[in-house]
Amino acid sequence: MSGKNIHQPDVDLAIFIRRNDEGQEFKIDKGDKEMKYLMLIYQNEKQWAAHTEAETQEIYGEYGKLRQELTASGQFIGGSQLHPIATASSVRVRDGKPLITDGPFAETHEQLGGYFLIEAKNLDEALAIAARIPSAREGTIEVRPLVERTAEASA
Repeated sequence: MSGKNIHQPDVDLAIFIRRNDEGQEFKIDKGDKEMKYLMLIYQNEKQWAAHTEAETQEIYGEYGKLRQELTASGQFIGGSQLHPIATASSVRVRDGKPLITDGPFAETHEQLGGYFLIEAKNLDEALAIAARIPSAREGTIEVRPLVERTAEASA
């Protein structure tokens, strides 16, 4: 090497590879059509419960404003807040028999508290929308593209 200082790009290589491979793995080629993305909203329930009523109402107002903006732009498909994990049930089928347990399947630091289903031009646009979700400040928003299959014509 010549000893020159090589500039390291501000790119996460794993994300770059995943984004480039995204269209290959699932054959995503929508042209100018938008894709659907599910945004799973995770937050620590105890942290959420610690908010004052005024803070909670302010956050709900932010959610309402974001929903209105996404609806106006034609990007909002659906979304909802979920009841606390204490109301959850998990179902597994083993040897043909359903096994039902109370509570979530896995114990985690953050719990699934809700979701948004949106349309976006690409992953970058979906990630930008996810960053606007109020719970992203205290929790995590998992963004996943939907695999959309066309209905096959029946003969």
